[in-house]
Amino acid sequence: EGDRLAGAEQGGRVYHVRQNGWQLAEPVDSGIVELSFDRAAVDLQQLRPGQAVWKTDDPRLNQQLRRTFEAADPLRRVALSLQVRAVVGEPLRIQGSAANGCRCDVISDTPLQAAAKHPLSQQLLHEQLSRLGSSVFHLSDLQSEIAGGPMVPLSVLGRLRRELLEQLSSSLPRLQRPLSDPDALARLRSQLPPSQAASGSSPRLIVLCRTLEQLSAAISGSVDGLIADFADLREYREAVQRARTAQVPLLLAPPRIQKPGEMGLFHMLRKADPDGVIVRNLSGLDFFRSHGLSMTGDYTLNVTNELTADFLMARGLQRLTPSYDLNRDQLLDLIRVLPPQWLEVVIHQHMPMFHMEHCVFCAMLSPGTNKHNCGRPCDVHRVELQDRTGMQHPLTADIGCRNTLFNAAPQSSAEIVPDLLQAGVRCFRIELLRESPAEIHRLIELYRALLQGHCSGAHVWQSLQAMNQVGVTRGTLEPRRNPLAIL
Repeated sequence: EGDRLAGAEQGGRVYHVRQNGWQLAEPVDSGIVELSFDRAAVDLQQLRPGQAVWKTDDPRLNQQLRRTFEAADPLRRVALSLQVRAVVGEPLRIQGSAANGCRCDVISDTPLQAAAKHPLSQQLLHEQLSRLGSSVFHLSDLQSEIAGGPMVPLSVLGRLRRELLEQLSSSLPRLQRPLSDPDALARLRSQLPPSQAASGSSPRLIVLCRTLEQLSAAISGSVDGLIADFADLREYREAVQRARTAQVPLLLAPPRIQKPGEMGLFHMLRKADPDGVIVRNLSGLDFFRSHGLSMTGDYTLNVTNELTADFLMARGLQRLTPSYDLNRDQLLDLIRVLPPQWLEVVIHQHMPMFHMEHCVFCAMLSPGTNKHNCGRPCDVHRVELQDRTGMQHPLTADIGCRNTLFNAAPQSSAEIVPDLLQAGVRCFRIELLRESPAEIHRLIELYRALLQGHCSGAHVWQSLQAMNQVGVTRGTLEPRRNPLAIL
């Protein structure tokens, strides 16, 4: 007995139950018994007279229950009744019905012949037809009509037995009513807000920064909004102050994964007093909505269709970022069926390839064992993982000390920006990784010119290729190719 939620409930495996010095093998319903626990399982100082003792686990009972659903041979079987007609000159026929409504009717291929030595008997029928193996059926009743002393080979009985089992399994009554409304999808889509034509507002360029240095460079580049996604939570207050001084809206980014017991990270982000937050999971959506913060959904919410987008927007998001799983055509299709003001599209980024709990910085660059004693080597070291082609992919740590591996080559959507603008999208994002202030200014300059119609997507693409030593990829947003173009 104790407060389980507070972790104050004691207990452990009971090794012996004794009464009057004798070990009990059967249950008792009265008297005083002694329970033997593991030495460290129970703190005797916390026990008091009259305290209730609960039995919450029983290995023997667990074993018995598991056999009912894990064993290949089920313990609960369905009664099966069979009627056999075996008459010389006619095919052998077996009809059956089971207690669960299953039925069978099987017939031999050829008429039965009269036996010279061993005619068919009731005993032989029962012996052969009761061999139902690991099926759920058991033979409970066998009625037979045998005439003329027929001879039935065991192979024929075996084949008919297998056929009747197949028929029984396939004849299980099916639920007639549909499990879903066939018009459900159309009805849900009809409830969505209508997609609107392109608005006359100017495009907004938002930059995600990973350091204070990048944040200052982006502010000096005259961007319309900022996102801080730092490795050190303590720098968020300084980021908020710099952005507020420059009068640029700033959103703070929490970790991608939120585990139980980590709500303190959300509270610290809220106390930094940002203009809003990036929501990366449903836990964050619930927390920040309850505290009244402005929220933008990130790609980790995996929005790939209009119903998911509507579900999330109805729960307080200001905008959302489509999933990175969408290719160029799928992204444009999604935009056509949604209000375009809902979307914030990432047009430049290093694509995250995987996210992991294991911290390479702590494991390889520190004598510590966890985030509390590692000394934060991620603050002073840069780590890359080299693939078989020689590409060095950057590895970063977030405020939860989880690591993300990014593609070495940035992905640019510059060539589809005109289509996005035509569709009505007005919020665009650049996600920085390790760019220098000079590179940041150049990126902002190129994409700002593109959004204002002063240059083409091809020009931006070529300029990015020239300024990046590992090149630039179109990634998932590459235009569809004609497979016959090489012929």
